[in-house]
Amino acid sequence: MECSWKTVLLLVCASLGVQYTAIRTLRDSLSGPCHGGVYHCQNRQPKDSRWRAMCEDNTLPMETSAMVSRRHILLFATTRSGSSFTGQLFNQHPAIFYAFEPLYHVQQAFTNSSGRLHRALDRRALLGAYRDLLLNLYTCDLRFLENYIRPEPQDHVTGSFFRRSSSRALCSPPVCPEGGEGASASGSQPDETWCPKKCGALNLTLASIACLSRGHVAIKTVRVPEVGDLRTLTEDPRLDLRIVHLVRDPRAILASRMMAFSEQFRAWKIWNATGRQPHYVDLAQITSTCRDMADSAETMLQRPAWLRGRYLLVRYEDLALNPKEKAQEIYRFVGLEMDESVHSWIAHNTNNSAPPTSEWNYKYSTTRDSKATAESWRLRLAFDIVRTLQTLCNDTLSLLGYRVVHSVADLRNMSNSLVEPRPFQTLV
Repeated sequence: MECSWKTVLLLVCASLGVQYTAIRTLRDSLSGPCHGGVYHCQNRQPKDSRWRAMCEDNTLPMETSAMVSRRHILLFATTRSGSSFTGQLFNQHPAIFYAFEPLYHVQQAFTNSSGRLHRALDRRALLGAYRDLLLNLYTCDLRFLENYIRPEPQDHVTGSFFRRSSSRALCSPPVCPEGGEGASASGSQPDETWCPKKCGALNLTLASIACLSRGHVAIKTVRVPEVGDLRTLTEDPRLDLRIVHLVRDPRAILASRMMAFSEQFRAWKIWNATGRQPHYVDLAQITSTCRDMADSAETMLQRPAWLRGRYLLVRYEDLALNPKEKAQEIYRFVGLEMDESVHSWIAHNTNNSAPPTSEWNYKYSTTRDSKATAESWRLRLAFDIVRTLQTLCNDTLSLLGYRVVHSVADLRNMSNSLVEPRPFQTLV
């Protein structure tokens, strides 16, 4: 069900003030459990028999006129895997309320001044808090975030919402009367300061109204380690959760992290520049990522009932090389039609070779020559680091279809792709 923000706003504001109970009532009336779907399997034959079994079961859900339930989409990824770029495929759709990394606030609330979790118990509590917040956000209760935002919002208004400019819904009416959908009509990514300057502090009550008016909710997160941590959400009857698991070659992830987070990856940068491995380099900065990606894929390959029809594996490299086709596959999976604004964004933002104009734009820009950058890490990463990663992450590379190299010549030969042409059909 979908309605205009003005209609929802009039209903909620029928009394003298905007009432939170009214938001909850509207939320309950506009959201509901999944009512099923129609499934089909594309005629593709993956090399691995386990993946082929997924295809022979039931795969991509197709939209029908009878399917009117709200979609709850989770872009499940890891840092520097192309998730900001991929998230724009949902952010540009006018019927989708998109939230960029809202779990950031939970993580900040659970960490100490050194940026570390206190104890293993805190990790379990953190994952529970993540799930709790995701459930509330999917049902458009954005005021639940007030438990974690610091400084604490006053009268449900905050100036500390993480990366607000990355959500068109939070920079458009009714949240921002001055914004408008035309503010980014070209499809370009606004600078981080654009939205707060134009719109002022964020009213979380109006944000909840905007969420309700958009019909569907998509959330991006890089903070949940493994897909098994999401089981309770997939089994919640209030949600129709679809998990888009974005993966990327871990060698490319490391190269991107080294450039984007110089201080955190200083030892790696020294290694890359000198060819000598510092004794204090933290290998877990990438091996934990490899383990999490592989564990999630292995969880899916076990074909648990709670993931049936709810999981799609997408390699960033496949999306970068064929953005339109992969975007259409993603939209078929979530059961929605691609809006023309999504097509337009892809056309404007996947063939741009202009260099970034600032450090912020380098870290978070979603405009790129996607085909040229898909494997550009091979020109920047030293062979010794690549060889070490291939040893540490061999199982992950093999499982996800990434070829290893055996010499500097292999690494630098850009005419031979390291991405196997493997058409994953990973839904169970």
